[in-house]
Amino acid sequence: MGSGLHVRIRIPRLRIETWGTRLFVGLIMLVSARSTWAQEDATVTAAPIATAKLQELDRVIAVVNNQVILASDLNVELRLFRLLPINDRRDSSPPKALERLTTRALIEQQILQEDPHGLEIAPKDLEDSLTELRQNLPQCKHTDCASAAGWSAYLATIGLTPERVADYWRHRMAMLRFIEERFRSGIHIAPEEIQKYYNETLAPQYAKPEEVPPLARVSPRIQEILLQQQVNALFNDWLKSLQEQGQVEILDPALATKENPAVPPPAHPVPRVPVPVPVPAPKPAAPASPGTSSPGNGGEL
Repeated sequence: MGSGLHVRIRIPRLRIETWGTRLFVGLIMLVSARSTWAQEDATVTAAPIATAKLQELDRVIAVVNNQVILASDLNVELRLFRLLPINDRRDSSPPKALERLTTRALIEQQILQEDPHGLEIAPKDLEDSLTELRQNLPQCKHTDCASAAGWSAYLATIGLTPERVADYWRHRMAMLRFIEERFRSGIHIAPEEIQKYYNETLAPQYAKPEEVPPLARVSPRIQEILLQQQVNALFNDWLKSLQEQGQVEILDPALATKENPAVPPPAHPVPRVPVPVPVPAPKPAAPASPGTSSPGNGGEL
């Protein structure tokens, strides 16, 4: 994984929009939610078992410091990526999605190591942020995302549920808060730096000198740009150190990237373990009533 990742910080008290460097938003789609979702998908009932069939439900595609990432996690990641305020289609490929998952796993592990409650978010803050998401999603301009039923209906079209999105969004907000507190606080932008950016970067973008906006008007904006650039630099250095200390194994060569290379296959590959799925005992067939026919296989399975 490369260290040139960028994070776009949006928190309730400060809206960050820059003309230059853009923080990598995909980073904040949080891998911790996947454990709950994978368990949901793989849940089996405790019904009485007459016979058992073997069915493969999922497979491990990566391991980050002994934390597994499943194929189902990647599937969810690709769907959740469509909810981000900004996204780049170049980052929507499965290998890039897995790269985001492994990177976020490293960061989340570090957050929890420093603070066991570091991924918690106040319910009211989560509700407000989700409301903002529903209001700003381009797809919601044509659907009724404001209502619970409309939001559920839209999410169903991309294979998600409100509960899964809320769980993901909560972790995303916690990650953004960590980055804000860890790297942004304490940074000071001197007036000389603002003046230099104004003279050397902003002003040359205008064809005529009289079109250049006054420094006083754009100074806060320039300060935000320079601040975010420094946050990027600090974050990238920290992430590089985290990657060097951690252990990431990509088990599926088709999902490897230059930054996320696949591990060599073992001399004796471990077979996938099938999961027994209980099959309820068959009930005795009831005698057919006169004038009726058997439903056959046309019913809902």
